[in-house]
Amino acid sequence: MPSYSGVWTLQAQMQAVAAGTWTGQPQLFAWGNNAKGQLGLGNTTNYSSPKQVGALTGWSNLAEGGRHALSVKTNGTLWAWGSNAQGQLGLGNTTNYSSPKQVGALTAWSSIAGGQYFTTSIKTDGTLWSWGRNNYGQLGLGDGVSRSSPVQVGALTAWSKITNGSSFTMALKTNGTLWSWGYNNAGQLGLDDGGGYTNRSSPVQIGALTTWYQVATSNTHTIAIKTNGTLWSWGRNNEGQLGLGDVDNRSSPVQVGALTTWYQISAGGSGFTVAIKTDGTLWSWGKNGSGQLGLNDTANRSSPVQVGALTIWYQVASAESHNIAVKTDGTLWSWGQNDAGKLGLGDTVYRSSPVQVGALTTWLTLSKMPTSGFSLAIKG
Repeated sequence: MPSYSGVWTLQAQMQAVAAGTWTGQPQLFAWGNNAKGQLGLGNTTNYSSPKQVGALTGWSNLAEGGRHALSVKTNGTLWAWGSNAQGQLGLGNTTNYSSPKQVGALTAWSSIAGGQYFTTSIKTDGTLWSWGRNNYGQLGLGDGVSRSSPVQVGALTAWSKITNGSSFTMALKTNGTLWSWGYNNAGQLGLDDGGGYTNRSSPVQIGALTTWYQVATSNTHTIAIKTNGTLWSWGRNNEGQLGLGDVDNRSSPVQVGALTTWYQISAGGSGFTVAIKTDGTLWSWGKNGSGQLGLNDTANRSSPVQVGALTIWYQVASAESHNIAVKTDGTLWSWGQNDAGKLGLGDTVYRSSPVQVGALTTWLTLSKMPTSGFSLAIKG
């Protein structure tokens, strides 16, 4: 394994994993709540430290729903496991599985996102697919009918990135436009409904801009970065999770401060946000009742506050009330709520500041997990 010499080196390594050109052996690890078999370990036992999921390698893109997990491997196959009561695993049934099961036989899957009870995915041809619960139109299929197998959303071949909130979806197209659909009870779709907060069952474009770069979702709020490095937020703001210095909801994108140095963002389900700047510093704001902001206390913040003074953070993933993060040296860190051992520290004690998980320096990437109570990560 090559040494990690900086954020761009580590990013290049993970891009090699996704492209199938990485010469190492990407292994999948899981820990935390396992009530529905979502850890993929063949049982329903909780684990408070990382456990390898089987002996297979080649894991690449990861995502978590409320109690289900998903991964695209480097060979383009799609795998799912955990809770399946709403058909969210895409296996054509509603049976739970406690170990990874391949979804169909295709080798053309590219990226994946999990919601509370549904899943969306993009294929290598740019088409968008969805399945699972559809009570709010979150599948984007123009109706409220749930599906237990992948169904294509429209006919376009221009989708590039996807992320799911609890019951809504945000997606980027290759032209830089941003689209949303599903549940909209707090304006999280960003469609400026004038307080009406109308749900959508098909993709709707947010404004006319073509400069969106990255988007993250929680239960009811959305955070996004534009290509110029500016940060934007909208949706529910009762905990200050939008970072705008107040607790007022927004139903359309509003810029957070004036900085142009935001690099990576993550939104937590309970109402908080964590972000990394281009200088490698870590920032957080919103709800902090479980110490999930990492600021060594439990006080909420309504504006971004730096977490410590380090400048070596690479990637952060926020769940319902906890976070896991990778530094540029390949070490893994966690903080926040620790029910069922989701921090991976061998106990169930909450932490209000980042604590290292084990001593390994080979962690590569983390799962998207805005509504979950467990953790997934890949190491080399």
